[in-house]
This record gives sequence, C-alpha cells and structure tokens, in this order.
Amino acid sequence: MLANFDFDVIRRSLAYLFIDGMTFTLTLTALSSLGGLVFGTLIALMRLSGNRVLAWIAAIYVDFLRSLPLVLVIFWFYFLVPYIGQWITGASRPISVGAFASSLITFVMFEATYFSEIMRAGIQSISRGQPAAASALGLTYSQTMRYVVLPQAFRNMLPVLLTQTIVLFQDTSLVYVLSITDFLGAASKVAQRDGRLVEMYLFAALVYFIISCVASFSVRQLQSRIAIVR
Repeated sequence: MLANFDFDVIRRSLAYLFIDGMTFTLTLTALSSLGGLVFGTLIALMRLSGNRVLAWIAAIYVDFLRSLPLVLVIFWFYFLVPYIGQWITGASRPISVGAFASSLITFVMFEATYFSEIMRAGIQSISRGQPAAASALGLTYSQTMRYVVLPQAFRNMLPVLLTQTIVLFQDTSLVYVLSITDFLGAASKVAQRDGRLVEMYLFAALVYFIISCVASFSVRQLQSRIAIVR
C-alpha cells in the first residue's frame, strides 16, 4: 500500500491544512472552551445555590443537552438560531447567522454542561469550613465564591478542565457536517479534489493523534505538579 502512497499531496497541502484548517479548529476550540467555562461556572453555581428553582432549571438544562448527540445539537442550532434571531429582532426573515457563529454557540452551550459538572465537583471538594470562615469574616456569598472557593476549585479541577478541552478539540471535527473548513474539512476537500482519500484521512488522523497525545502528556505533568504542591 505504501508503494502507492502519495506523500507529495500532503506536502503540497500543508499550508492550506494548517493555515486555514487548523487555525479555524484551534480558534473554535479556544473560544468554545472559554465560553463554556464561563457559562458552565454559572450553571454550577445555580445548581449549588439554595434556590430550588435555579437548581432545577440548571439540572434540566444539563441533563437535557447531555442526553443528545453532539452532531444533532450542531444541526439543531444551525437551523434554529436564525429563527431565534428573527424572533428577537422582529425581522421579517430569519437572521443570517453563519456556520461559524452557529457552531460556536453550539459548542459553548453544549460544553458548558460538562464544564459545569467539573466545576460543581471542584466546588464541592473545598472544605465546608472555608466558606463558613469567610462568612464569619463578613464576606457575602458572591465574595466567598469569588475570592475563596472558586480559585481553589479551579486549581483542583484544572487538569480535568484541560482534559475536557482536549475532547472539545477532537469534537470540533464534527463541524465538517456543516461544510466548514476546519482541519478535517480542509483535509476532506483536498482528498476529494485530488482523489487521495487514504493519504489525507490518515494524515488528519495522525495530526489529531499527535496533538492530543502531546496535550494529554502536558496535562499529566501539570497534574503531578499540582499534586506535589498540595
């Protein structure tokens, strides 16, 4: 098989694959993880609050989205968001949102469910004596969370958060179904154009494998350092 393997098609496509494709993939991963972390933290605080209504809403949201396949959610938001925009703005036609905005909204809202569970576990791992001590010092609930609980919880959960980001990086390849030129989409276009499916898909798999392995190794190193500091 290697005798017919065309390495040159990979070499000719490197600029397109990494400048266009990988740049989009990394941008989507970074924005989605940041937005998902912020939104997920809010959901975690809602679930841990004393307000039963907020806790119930957050629990329903998490359970509902986590029970759906991600690719279905991608399609759902891609076709639904323009109509939501029409309803909010009162326009006569669906608002043109675009594939990138739809995919970003999808990943932020979907990944927030996983980040929220990670943050909830991190918050619950903090000793109850610390919030009690903060309350005794006169700190409000929001100040206690902001200055005492969340910094420690974030540090404890950082390896898990980064691991979920690696999973998010892999999941971004699903935007291929929207014909977006991410890394996998770029590889697919080159494969179909030159008729070299084996070469391009093997190369794409190798790149995802290398990046994920290097990132996972870095997370393990970070986890060891955090364990030593404790």
